[in-house]
Amino acid sequence: MALKNVIGIDHAVVMVKDLDKSAENYKRLGFTVSPRGTHSAHMGSGNYTIMFDPDYMELLGVLRPTEHNEPARAFLEKSGEGIERIAFTAVDSAQGAEEILARGYTPVGPTDFERPVMLPDGTESSARFRTFQWPTVEAPGGVRIFACQHKTRETVWIPELMKHANGAKRLKQVIIVAPEPAKEAAHMSKLIDREVRNEADGAVAVPSGGDRADFLFLTKDQLGKRYPGVSLAGLPERGGAGLVIVADVTAAEKVLGSVSVKSAGGIVVPPAEGNGTMLAFVKG
Repeated sequence: MALKNVIGIDHAVVMVKDLDKSAENYKRLGFTVSPRGTHSAHMGSGNYTIMFDPDYMELLGVLRPTEHNEPARAFLEKSGEGIERIAFTAVDSAQGAEEILARGYTPVGPTDFERPVMLPDGTESSARFRTFQWPTVEAPGGVRIFACQHKTRETVWIPELMKHANGAKRLKQVIIVAPEPAKEAAHMSKLIDREVRNEADGAVAVPSGGDRADFLFLTKDQLGKRYPGVSLAGLPERGGAGLVIVADVTAAEKVLGSVSVKSAGGIVVPPAEGNGTMLAFVKG
């Protein structure tokens, strides 16, 4: 039975080495990027968000080492930049944590935190969250998962931040490469109680729930065949590889120009240009 308090992918976390430079890079790629957020001293991190509907991307950087961000620092040291974890939307994080505990997974949290938010009218407010994590060792394809309950959606989904020059609208797929895609997909399927879907080329999809983006597990070679002409240089053999984004493809092509490649019916930014994350812009 599917989890009642987890309703699909909420956002993708792209771990970066230089937070401000990554934000400038994503602006260059035609995204509207939020003002910089700073998390609590306990977390020791900061972020920029790229808001879609109903999901988003988060550029996350370590501002000072803490016990909390040790896994993120280990990821940067081992893998470099890229998709480090995926968040699900939690209806109620406390109840969601109880749900996974009943399935044999000891949750980390729930944890409450907030960050200051500068609103478009110049006033300051805050974004408040309650999150819980699956155990760190439960990371299908090397990607950690957690769930996020938004207490103040109005300070996160700000209309002015949801319009992008590249036409980006929402996430369609989170791509994870692995030598054994079926094994990793089965792991994800078990963690979130969703059925796998086998695809013709051997890739395996796992719906995240509702109308939200799917996970797609495949080998690096299979990814290359799906996106001919796109350099996959810098991607790991096992780990988060990219995001498929529903967009106005004509707008994306106009904005991205020579940074991108036409492939698989869409416009694709190679990982080297996307802070370790391939970005495929496709029609809805």
